[in-house]
Amino acid sequence: MTSILLIEDFTAIREGTAELLELEGYRVIAAKNGKEGLEKIKRIPPDLVICDVRMPEMDGLTLLGNLGAHPDLKRIPFIFYSAKSEKRDIKTGLDAGADDYLVKPCELKELLASIKKCLLKGKSTS
Repeated sequence: MTSILLIEDFTAIREGTAELLELEGYRVIAAKNGKEGLEKIKRIPPDLVICDVRMPEMDGLTLLGNLGAHPDLKRIPFIFYSAKSEKRDIKTGLDAGADDYLVKPCELKELLASIKKCLLKGKSTS
């Protein structure tokens, strides 16, 4: 079963998104900030990370930078899922190394399409 680490500081969004992804057949591990997410990634690397940008303790950009410093972890497909919707925010996220950047709220089918695309891309580069 494909595992997804969902990193989101707002409980309702984290729980709701996790439930939707579980209904689609994914195993979801949740974290409330980048620091907790990084600890979970190091313990048991997921198949994909979906991460908010703005969070307490460690933001998504810092987390992605930390992953980039680890050869084994930087290969994990990474999707930013954020309310930050300015073009410069999206460009910053993609330039930092994210495989995709979705603005929330988005349709479930858009999120699922991004997940599938990033997982396929991850498999073809590993």
